[in-house]
Amino acid sequence: MAPKWYSSWSLSSWTVAAILILPLIFLINESLVPDKEVFEHLLNTVLTDYVINTVVLILAVVVISLLIGVPLAYLLANFSFPGAKFFNWGLLLPLAMPSYLMAYIYTDWLEYAGPVQRMLRTAFSWQSKSDYYFFDIRSLAGAAVVLSFVLFPYVFLIVKTAFKEQSISFLQAGKMLGKTPWQVFSKISLPLARPALAIAASLVAMETLADFAAVKYFAVNTLTTAVYDTWLGYGSLTAAAKISVIMLLMIFLFISLERISRRKQRTFSASSSTEIQTVKLQGKKAWFAFSASFIVLFFAFILPVIYLANMAWKYREQAINSDFFSYGFNSLTLAISVSFICLMLGLVIVVFKRFHQGMLASLPLKISSSGYAMPGTVLAIAVLLPLTFIDHGLNDFLIAQGKAPIGLILTGTLFAISFAYVIRFVAVAIGALESSYERISPSIDNASIMLGNNRLITLIKVHLPLIKRGGLTAMLLVFIESMKELPAALLLRPFNYETLATYVFQYVSDEQLELASMAAISIVLAGLIPIILLNRTMESK
Repeated sequence: MAPKWYSSWSLSSWTVAAILILPLIFLINESLVPDKEVFEHLLNTVLTDYVINTVVLILAVVVISLLIGVPLAYLLANFSFPGAKFFNWGLLLPLAMPSYLMAYIYTDWLEYAGPVQRMLRTAFSWQSKSDYYFFDIRSLAGAAVVLSFVLFPYVFLIVKTAFKEQSISFLQAGKMLGKTPWQVFSKISLPLARPALAIAASLVAMETLADFAAVKYFAVNTLTTAVYDTWLGYGSLTAAAKISVIMLLMIFLFISLERISRRKQRTFSASSSTEIQTVKLQGKKAWFAFSASFIVLFFAFILPVIYLANMAWKYREQAINSDFFSYGFNSLTLAISVSFICLMLGLVIVVFKRFHQGMLASLPLKISSSGYAMPGTVLAIAVLLPLTFIDHGLNDFLIAQGKAPIGLILTGTLFAISFAYVIRFVAVAIGALESSYERISPSIDNASIMLGNNRLITLIKVHLPLIKRGGLTAMLLVFIESMKELPAALLLRPFNYETLATYVFQYVSDEQLELASMAAISIVLAGLIPIILLNRTMESK
């Protein structure tokens, strides 16, 4: 018979999973409610265009991200050249740049009144826009380019790992058969990396589908903005829930494709015995490799950071104000509390999986991690539904008892936004903790038990000291994600409550980023921390 503490841990694990999946259940239930007015109106007018825009945007971002990420991944996986060690992790830096900041920066540069077009008009004596053609940054194509700059590092990281794990014997065989380097890449390396390509593409697709800020800034109507506009514009949670379920079905498709690709990837990896060795480039080839890597990093990260840093310094007196400190404090306290809660809940889930044996051992973990796949706008609606139900039910009960209602104690407070953050980011904590537990051999558990320690003592005296780095990493990653989160904060924040992300986005929307430039550069600098951690993890392997 299992110890009582272990039974309590099992009950706690399933309870956590049930609470975290509750908003999704309410969302699906709400989507089944008939709505003949708003949803049918949207279906008959603009919803088809929203779906088409979403699909086109996803395809465009995936293609551009692959075109940028795959060549760089192959280059850095197979060759060494001046700066290669830096570019191996430096090309991940664009992940720290929020998409709405990139959208604002490139719009400011490339629009008609921006410095690029002004310089061209001066150089070629053009008088008006009709004298020449220039790429319209405020368009679906512009949104695709901006999002690709932010998301291509996912492709770079995943595909580079796949290239590095390929057997050198395959590449040597291609060279012995007289194949050119291009033929070796296109006929051998690329097909072997196909599962990784599918995984990277599906991840980019999901991130594109979830993006709200950039497409909103560019006025590109997608399903994400449709959820936002339907909820706030038409006041219909039911119609917004129906659109949200459509998005979830698309995400389910991407996840399914990714899992299929993972199964195929194991088959390819089984034949790999010796990892490839990098070839040192010299002369023109080395400079070409350096230039290609630097140009991408320059436009995707270095130039935007220089722009923000210069703006923050130039407008420091206006940007460093009471709002910056107040909203920074809000973001800080919210992120710290959410990271601690996620760590505790993640520990409950992971420890249960560690000790529990059976077919259902990993089910609470999978259920609890499902919220990370939900876009922020969808998550906001999903969270609002059960909390509204509880608030109204509690107030109705108090009124029936002849007592005064207590108001919206869940939906009108920080509880709603905190709950949404926990649902979305607990998967990050679970992943970090699970990774730490995978490094602990089961024999250590057996040795501890043979020495007379029960599972609780084993957890406290053996596991916790061994996973403390993973726990710290989990809290730090959740902290940074919470600092950057925008859609859920924008939709669920209490009245007169702002975070740094919502504060910056409002100024971006008003074309006045300079007034929030210090907050913007703070968000970017905070986003660098998990990238540095990721680089250290990769180097330690």
